[in-house]
Amino acid sequence: MSQTNTSLLDEVVQWSQETCRQELKAVLPKLTISSLKSEDWDEHMRILKIITDMFLPHIGLSELENECFSKILPKAVRVFDSMMKELSFQVGGLSSQNTELCSLLRNLLQSMMQIIDALSACIRHIGTFEEVPDLVAIRSVPTCILKVLRDTFKHCKESEVVYCGHLSLVADLLQGLFREAYSLQKSLLELLDRISLDSSASEEEEVSDIVTVIHSLLDICLVISNLDMALHANTWKFLIRQSLKYQSLVEEHLRHGDISNNLCDNLLTSFHNSVELAEQIHRAGLQEATQSPEYKLFLKTAKMCRFFANTLIHYIKEFKTFLTKYCGCFHRLYLQVISKFPPSLCAPTFPSTLSQELNVAALVPMDALLFQLLPLRPFTEVVLQQDLRLSPEHELPQCLLLVSVLGQLVSQPEEVLQLWHTGSQFSEETPRLPLYQAIFSSFCRCYAERKMPALLPGVMMKGQAQVNVSLHHHICVRLCASVATLHPLCFPVLERCLVDAVLQPDTQTTLLATDVWCFTARYGTAELCLHHVLLIAQLVKTCTTDSYQLSHLGLLLRRMVFLMTPNHQMELILQFPPSKLENLPVWYHILIRALPNDARHRVEMDIITLTQKTLTDWQNGGYKLGQVDKVNMALPSLLALVRGQTSPDEQCVLSALRIVTQLWLRLCPHQVQTHPVLQCTLQLLLSVSALLVKNMEPQVICKVLVCVDAVVSQKCADQLLLAALEFLSSLGKTFIPPDSQSQILPRLSSLFGALLADRSWLLHQHSLEAFAQFAEITKHEEVISQSLCVEETKTKVVNYLSKTVNGQEDAASRLERLKLEALVIEQHNEKNKGNISPELADDAVADSEPSPKRARQESSTEEEYSRYIQTAGSALKALHALTEAHTSTPPPPWLDSRLQELQILITQISAARPTT
Repeated sequence: MSQTNTSLLDEVVQWSQETCRQELKAVLPKLTISSLKSEDWDEHMRILKIITDMFLPHIGLSELENECFSKILPKAVRVFDSMMKELSFQVGGLSSQNTELCSLLRNLLQSMMQIIDALSACIRHIGTFEEVPDLVAIRSVPTCILKVLRDTFKHCKESEVVYCGHLSLVADLLQGLFREAYSLQKSLLELLDRISLDSSASEEEEVSDIVTVIHSLLDICLVISNLDMALHANTWKFLIRQSLKYQSLVEEHLRHGDISNNLCDNLLTSFHNSVELAEQIHRAGLQEATQSPEYKLFLKTAKMCRFFANTLIHYIKEFKTFLTKYCGCFHRLYLQVISKFPPSLCAPTFPSTLSQELNVAALVPMDALLFQLLPLRPFTEVVLQQDLRLSPEHELPQCLLLVSVLGQLVSQPEEVLQLWHTGSQFSEETPRLPLYQAIFSSFCRCYAERKMPALLPGVMMKGQAQVNVSLHHHICVRLCASVATLHPLCFPVLERCLVDAVLQPDTQTTLLATDVWCFTARYGTAELCLHHVLLIAQLVKTCTTDSYQLSHLGLLLRRMVFLMTPNHQMELILQFPPSKLENLPVWYHILIRALPNDARHRVEMDIITLTQKTLTDWQNGGYKLGQVDKVNMALPSLLALVRGQTSPDEQCVLSALRIVTQLWLRLCPHQVQTHPVLQCTLQLLLSVSALLVKNMEPQVICKVLVCVDAVVSQKCADQLLLAALEFLSSLGKTFIPPDSQSQILPRLSSLFGALLADRSWLLHQHSLEAFAQFAEITKHEEVISQSLCVEETKTKVVNYLSKTVNGQEDAASRLERLKLEALVIEQHNEKNKGNISPELADDAVADSEPSPKRARQESSTEEEYSRYIQTAGSALKALHALTEAHTSTPPPPWLDSRLQELQILITQISAARPTT
């Protein structure tokens, strides 16, 4: 420090306020120059204190910036920054033994407090003016003070790390430093709230100053997020208030992404902290102790969560046109919050008092957030994107988000409805699904939630208590409500989405789409219902017999026919007459009793007549295997007809019994083992016979059991064995005459025993069910004991009948199992999706009548060789077994000659082979 400066400072400190006022013009420039030139911190601190304490009160508002603030404040900030760096550099050697270093650090902290005190003096002086200052008139003040505040708060926040376990040596000064900074910020924000803009200043200058203040406050918010709740909230309040106060000036210059992203982060942080505190309170049993520190902290944290949620919603409302790039962040925020609430499977469970606080803090604001985002196209593109890949815990929140959108669209203008309902229309658009399709796809991916099941609040009904319902029920009600108010322009999109949902592989999603489709048909006109039924019937004709699409469409068709008017049901008969073989697949899926009496009798007679004609043609053609396909086409509709009958004595039942008896007497067990087409016939016959078993003759039942024995021993396809179990179970309804019991009952016991011992979990479970049904109603109790000769089988049956649970699965284990199942089923469904023909829906509206069934492909020569050799081998083995079983009885005299003829034929076949 120069001698001149020292003498001047020594002289000035002796002056009175009046002398300072008189010498202001002469001395203040010297002091500011000395301050700028000074490299000594103590000298600078002394000069700064003299200026702020003795000369600042005498400077007018119009001269503050140019004469004082612009000269002394930037230097004060630089000195403060250099002190902070020195503090960070020296603190590594701090210890209680190093008193010299401890004294140095304490002196640095005290000097930093003096700088903050000088800055506070600047704020206090500005506040003494009655005139509201312009921002340009004090522009150095907020910029410099905010820089000091950010560094101070950051140092206090990191103090535990910075002081390496020796925080107690300086804790008192750090607390004082924080209090001084806290008070300084409060004064600054109060001042900035009062200031106005200078109309004479350039707009660019004003905008730059305001934006700088807002962004500096944002930087402070990043620092103090975990430091002090009240300080953090007040800083954010002021930031948003200033952004809105000068919205027209600053909206194009603000860092909207940083502001919105930090609001989202703060919301999530406070929300997760609230959830953790609630879990701690619940575990400790303190939910009733509302005066406990833990409960009070929980309330404060939940209040912060609610504050950030409301602030974010307000900010989006005012600046939504500048936030379109950040819709992905808002979408993730929504999913993360919703995933922590029931019915999400990963949501914690809390008492009602804690849950209500969390609901108000985070769950309720999510609806308001969604309302603000609905009109934004980028938000729809994020939510409705085609290949949206989410973590398993976010699948249900995504589904609930889509359902919430559905409910909120009712109050939206037409352009917003089109945006959500129609999906992307042009190639240049970002691909997005229609909302209905997205809901069905999302529901399909909620496999674990459907199985647990996840429960949601049902719709409030007048005079009834609100109950929890399944996810299916919840979505179905809201989909139907949406359909009831749907804009006519969106109806074609709904129809396409329903068709897609019915034709996808997941059965439960199909059931949901079927429910919505039936509501649409009931709510709409009778003509609409007719149109849809005719469309579905045409799709049924187009499907192949082994496709899951046929099963789904058949279910839909069966329900839709109930909703038709009698006249329109007659129209269906005219459009798809059951007298034509190609239309029988349609009638297989229709419950005949849903039709009026006249129409029902006509359909029954047509089906019986056509089935009998098909059987007669097959007989007249020599029972050729190539004609069995036509028989198989007729049998399903015969099955549908029999299922719809209430009395076993009705004429159509007797006619069906006659047809079935003819087929059973013609069926050869060994041929069934060899030819898949006959196995299909057998499966259908077993299903029909299970309904007609009371009227069947014992010799026919015996023939059925022989055929079943042949396929059980051969381990045929599961669906055939399931049909066999259905028939075996139905035998409990009938009494076998004594003269036939020796032929039927032992074979029945043997079949039950074999099927109950099967290792396939599917067959084993169905075997238990079938055996239990048989045992419950049969009069032949000896079959029960004879079927359980094996002790292991007997134990399993007893456990099943007594409903013994082998192992209790806890909720966590079940959830993990369901997640693994979901992956397997998803892969299976994805593979099945490739089986649907892209022309399927187009075929439904084509003018030309499609082929009722794909043309039968001719087998290759090698396959024919294999089939005939297998047939011959099976016949010879059966003949060999017959001769061994009847050694006491001589064979017929013609057997030797016939065997010699076969030997000659085999020699001729061998000789006719081409040489290789």
